Amino acid sequence: MEEFILRVCYSAPGFLMAICLHEYGHAWTSNKFGDNTAKAHGRLSLNPAAHYDLFGTIILPLIFAASGMGIFGYAKPVPVDARNYKNYRRAIFWVSFAGPIANLILMILSAFFFVLLKTYLPKDFFLYEPLVNMLYFSVNINVLLAVFNLIPFPPLDGSRMVSSFLSYDKARFYESLERYSFLFFMILWMTHAFDYLMYPASVASSGIVVLFSLMFS
Repeated sequence: MEEFILRVCYSAPGFLMAICLHEYGHAWTSNKFGDNTAKAHGRLSLNPAAHYDLFGTIILPLIFAASGMGIFGYAKPVPVDARNYKNYRRAIFWVSFAGPIANLILMILSAFFFVLLKTYLPKDFFLYEPLVNMLYFSVNINVLLAVFNLIPFPPLDGSRMVSSFLSYDKARFYESLERYSFLFFMILWMTHAFDYLMYPASVASSGIVVLFSLMFS
């Protein structure tokens, strides 16, 4: 139980920042392209209360944490009205890409402060371990969310990026694959295929940490 509580406490800040910034990225970009639907629904915000989903933000992450893994989950999708976009294809691509980009930016910032605190914060400081662990989990959570959402299978962001290049009929057919999303994710999980997808991203994030370490050495 103590290990479970520590895992939740260390992971929760990074997880909440990750999903909030992810959805904020979608909302901000959509607003810039002329659609204020997300803003009108109060989603152009970094407040977790504006984005949380009971199952995806609370129940599912606790299940992952209880099973001995890091926290993983999702927030409510940001509402958009594509009819407000002047350049539909360009807008859909960048609005979809904005979420993963936000996570990658937060991953880099987390890696920077992780190395900064490990280098300069005295190890006998009473908050040293919690702060370092929170930033470590933030690095991993953000790279995980970025890569996962870039998978080109509906309804993930990667699929919307791909559909922005397709004709109307092909895009509709492609999006209809969403009905098989649960089966697809189960296959990824059971075959450990996602581990192979994550490996290059994990190596890259570790490389960023090493790079910052060299900068502060």
